[in-house]
Amino acid sequence: MSANMNGALLMIASMACFTLNDAFLKATDGDLPLFQLLFLRGVLSTVFIGFLAHGNKAWQFDISRRDWVLIGVRSAAEVAAAVFFVTALLNMPLANATAILQMLPLMLTLGSALFLREAVGWRRFAAIGVGFIGMLLIVRPGADGFSIWSILALLAVICVTVRDLSTRCMSARVPSLLVTFAASFSVLVTSGFACLFIEWAPVTPQLGGMVFAAALFIIGGYFFSVQVMRAGDVSFIAPFRYTGLIWALLLGWTFFGDWPTPLTFFGAGLIVATGLFTFYRERQLMAAH
Repeated sequence: MSANMNGALLMIASMACFTLNDAFLKATDGDLPLFQLLFLRGVLSTVFIGFLAHGNKAWQFDISRRDWVLIGVRSAAEVAAAVFFVTALLNMPLANATAILQMLPLMLTLGSALFLREAVGWRRFAAIGVGFIGMLLIVRPGADGFSIWSILALLAVICVTVRDLSTRCMSARVPSLLVTFAASFSVLVTSGFACLFIEWAPVTPQLGGMVFAAALFIIGGYFFSVQVMRAGDVSFIAPFRYTGLIWALLLGWTFFGDWPTPLTFFGAGLIVATGLFTFYRERQLMAAH
């Protein structure tokens, strides 16, 4: 199997794991408080990532102060993204939340142009504009289907954009698993602290099994996403990120009986199409240079 095909399969597996994590969190149906849910999942995932970082000799602390600041910013953005997205996920269809999350590549392109001064031509700016139209078709402000949960999902996308832009600004010598551990540990500590001020709900065997499954799948998502960065051409592999939307559609329909409206489908299609065009343009520009 070629490196590109191997990378594509790893990306598909990563998206499947992340979406299954979302599905199991949603299946708890709000029976566990948000921070209790994040804390219980975080214990397992953080321990595993710590072992993975140790096995890959990622405990390198002699990095610059600038990189530590960026790790701190990234971790704070990860905490906010987790709170916003899981709150939205528990209150809206899985496919809708995932479709809004597909704005991420377009937001990264926009953020890179605005804050990192990367060159972005009119074609990619036009694609970003069309992608935002697609997002509005899903969120539908002013429509009967609009809810605050859609706004929270969009805030999660903004937080993930800050997270990924912070990662881009880090030195290449900072181990990716160290950064991943810092983010997971930050979510664990923040949710653990918040748990001191809430009343814990009883964890039944069924709820415990769902949280355990969510933790296993998010661990798989992290593991495969690290492997993706070591396989093939990123510009070839990156578009397979959109398979997460397919997984969300299948899981949402199978387990929750949710099926998006035609307008939501059209909006998601616009986002995916413009995202793929953005990847295509970036690949063209890389080839030209």
